[in-house]
Parts: sequence; structure tokens; C-alpha cells
Amino acid sequence: MPTYVYRCKSCGFEMEEVQKFADDPLVECPSCKVKALVRVIGGAGLVFKGSGFYLTDYKNKSTSDSAASPAKDKTEGAPSTTPAPAPSSASPAKGDDRPAKPKKE
Repeated sequence: MPTYVYRCKSCGFEMEEVQKFADDPLVECPSCKVKALVRVIGGAGLVFKGSGFYLTDYKNKSTSDSAASPAKDKTEGAPSTTPAPAPSSASPAKGDDRPAKPKKE
């Protein structure tokens, strides 16, 4: 359901109200009780819900490195205290880029 912004022409009071599209617009101001509320036309609110929506659907491949990197902080120039991961000794056969088949139990 959309969130509408209303403003009173009489006292200038502003409020937000969540309403269905089919609901009639509000007309009475809850502050001054005058029937002078008008719906303010503005940008549409957009809410992305669910885990992984951005990562799986709209992530740009060219910006994945910059988007995935943590924000820069004051310790950027400091040497890293975590050891580098050891190189993997098992490498797939040349041209074999398919995922492994799941094991049947």
C-alpha cells in the first residue's frame, strides 16, 4: 500500500498516511479539524524487500569490486595483520568449468 503525504491548507499541518489505492482521500485535518487537507504529489516510495534482491538481480558486474569493498577508513595505509589464504593445490581440469554433480546418498 502506498504512503500518501497530506498538507492542511488552513494550518499547514503535514502528515503521512498509508492507504489503499481504492481509499478516498482524507479531507479533515487532525490538527485543526478543518476540511482543508490536500494530498501532496511527490515521488513514489519504492521498497526492496527480501535478502539478496540487489545482489542477484541488479548488480552491475563492472562495479562489483567497488560495491563489495568495505568503506575506506583511517587504517587504509596500515599493513594487514591477517595472513593471505594458501593457494589451492587442487585445480579443475582444463576446460572443466561445470559445477560438480551432487552426491547421491
